[in-house]
This record gives sequence, C-alpha cells and structure tokens, in this order.
Amino acid sequence: MAVSGFEGFEKRLELRFTSTTNTDSFGLRLISISELESILERVQCTIVSAVGNPWFDSYVLSESSLFIYPDQVIIKTCGTTRLLRSVRPLLTLASKLGLVPHSCRYTRGTFIFPKSQPFPHTSFDDEVRFLNECLPSSLCHRKSCVMASKWHVYSASSNSESSNNMLFTMEVCMTHLDRVVAEKFFRNSVEVAQPINELYGQEMTRSTGIGKINPGWLVCDYGFDPCGYSMNGLGESLYSTVHVTPEEGHSYASFECAGWTDEMDGICETLMRVACVFRPGSMSVSVVHNGGGGGSWRGNVSDALVTVGLGRREWETEMMPGIGTINFMVFEERWQ
Repeated sequence: MAVSGFEGFEKRLELRFTSTTNTDSFGLRLISISELESILERVQCTIVSAVGNPWFDSYVLSESSLFIYPDQVIIKTCGTTRLLRSVRPLLTLASKLGLVPHSCRYTRGTFIFPKSQPFPHTSFDDEVRFLNECLPSSLCHRKSCVMASKWHVYSASSNSESSNNMLFTMEVCMTHLDRVVAEKFFRNSVEVAQPINELYGQEMTRSTGIGKINPGWLVCDYGFDPCGYSMNGLGESLYSTVHVTPEEGHSYASFECAGWTDEMDGICETLMRVACVFRPGSMSVSVVHNGGGGGSWRGNVSDALVTVGLGRREWETEMMPGIGTINFMVFEERWQ
C-alpha cells in the first residue's frame, strides 16, 4: 500500500516461448497451482479466482490478473507488487517444459505514487537493467522508451521482425473517473444475497455495464472489500481484463484486450464502450500491432472518442523489435 493511497497503475509483463520438443500442446498450462503460487509469493500477490477454456487459463489476482497460454504468459499487477521478480522463476519453469523464450514485453504507465515502489520498480532505468540481467542473451534485439512522457515500454526478442499475423493488444488507462460510476465499486453501495466477493463482483459487472463491453464472453469477476474490482473475460482465444481503484483523489480504471485480429472499426467500438462505462477525465490508449505504422488510426480513434466527450491531446508511435508498432494516445476532457 502506498503511503498516500493505493497505486492503481499496473505493471504488465508478457513472455512468449517456442517449443524445443513439440511433444505437448499444453505447454505452460502444465505449470501447477503450487508453482504459480510460489512465483506470486515473490511478486507479493495471490490468486483469488480462476477459470479456463480450451485456449488458456485465467486467474484474477489480489492485485490484477494472470493469463497462461501454452506458449505465453501475461501477468499484470498493481499496488506495490514486485512484478519483475517473476521473470527468472517463469523462465526456469518454462525450460523444464522444453520451452525457450522468444520475446519479452514490459509496459506500465507513470505511477501515481512512485516513491512507494520497491526495487526493481524504483525507476524505469532500474527496471530495464533488471530485465536485461534476467533475460538470456538469445533475446538480443532490445529496446526501451518512454512515450509521451507517460508510457514506459521495454521489449526484447530473438528476432528483429514481428510475425506476419495481424494481432492487436490494447491497453487503456483511465483516471478521474466519474464519481457516480466510481461509487458503484464500493461494497457498501452493492446489495447481494450473501457477502461473497464473487457476488459483489457480478453485481458490479451488471450495474456498471462492464459486461456489455465484450458481450457474450465468459466473465470471472471479483469485488474487493471495502472497494475495488477486477474482471477477466474469456472470448475463445481472446482475453480482456478490467481493474478499478475507485477512491476519490486517485481513482483509476484499466481495460485490456489481446489477441484481436479485428479491423479498426471493432477497436474503436470497444474503446467507445469502455469510455461510456467509466466516463474518465483522462484516458490513455496503447495499441500494439504487428502490421505497420499508424496509418489512419489517429483519425479513426480520435473521431470515435470525440463522440463520447474526449479529445486527443497527444499521439506517439514507436517500432519495437520483435513486437511491432505501438501507437500511444492520450485523451482528456471533462464530461458534462
């Protein structure tokens, strides 16, 4: 817990692997719960709920989320967790399963309470040095940058080029949430039949409209005491996740969706739904894709969000080795 309040901005780590044996299609999904709990203990968080489907396993954590596919793991944690402490043990477990690392991506926003962060999250320079020490030399194509003085990105890959498959990952960070919306994530504002965290989460999903962002998806949600909310959504091979810290003065919400092969219209529609649910005063959007530069994205995304009361303030694009193109946008405007 930060001295001034809870740190909502997450740290996100993605590790991708390739198989040296091709003998087991479950790959990383063979990691046991006890092994996962041991890693999360180092990070300083726990599993509070879990669900899986034929494509991947999803875990809601006490601080955010964990997703495990046969060939990749995505873990994001908030607060004062030590996320990067998970890198070495994850690499060790993957090696035992005949998997070798193919790429690593680490992203985060600018912390609200940076002085409360423990090593190696004491600065972005410390995080980059720590990752460079943890990762094998085979991930030789490395780059780090801070986009628009807000979005911190690190990538390391065994290849300089990304794959030819057009895949999208979208990360959205929102602050200054609408007060009426934020109040719905306090347990004293939610009525349920029994005081069970999952039931509080289900009611928060329903009353806020979060369930309509990706309609038809399997949802695993959790309402924290006395406030706060986490949700993982499963849509076949795609996942989404939402996390909310509703306290006034440092209210924060995040949305993430990965695995899309959708066109820009689908991404814009999803962004509009997210903005309408949370009605933030500030909204930053990072879209990663491996199919070229920004193109018409600036106009498409801006036109979509201006219809729901947000105007673009910043835009920046970076090419990351082995990852693709990152388009980072900042929108700000108070709702009327």
